[in-house]
Amino acid sequence: MKTNKKMVFAFVLITFLSGIEMNAQNEKTVQVGGAPMYPSKNIVENALNSKDHTTLVTAVKAADLVDVLASEGPFTVFAPTNEAFDKLPKGTVEALLKPENKAQLQTILKYHVAAGKWSAADIIAAIKKGKGKYSFKTVSGGTLTAWMKGKDVYITDENGDSSKVTIADVNQKNGVIHVIDMVLLPRI
Repeated sequence: MKTNKKMVFAFVLITFLSGIEMNAQNEKTVQVGGAPMYPSKNIVENALNSKDHTTLVTAVKAADLVDVLASEGPFTVFAPTNEAFDKLPKGTVEALLKPENKAQLQTILKYHVAAGKWSAADIIAAIKKGKGKYSFKTVSGGTLTAWMKGKDVYITDENGDSSKVTIADVNQKNGVIHVIDMVLLPRI
């Protein structure tokens, strides 16, 4: 009798776990950093799986922003890749990760976040309505400007440096991520 109960329990558990996996497989995912990004997960849960965003994840943890980006939102995150961080002057990332630079790191990371969920179509519509440009207020209080070159969307920071959106519309439970190829910096 105990064996039958164990078998029934094992069957129920396998069926339950298979249902979760099948549900996850039915989601429309986008591949980022070699991993599927699930719309049912939050920004942090998905970013942890992207091999292209390990530096960003490390920075978010060092800045104590995990809880913020895991909260309800919604947020639009312009997420720089590891290669984007590598373009910064040598030693910059290491310096920003030091505890004494936490406030500056928080400002830079929040500069990559806008309130609300802005899909690529929303951004493009705003650019067209703005006659070629649209400015976002960031969570840090700064400004980012979106514009287009051909079919590509670019985001320009307050210093005039531009980053191309390389992967758009990575939907999350609490917003959307647009992958970018350069770290954006507020005017300091």
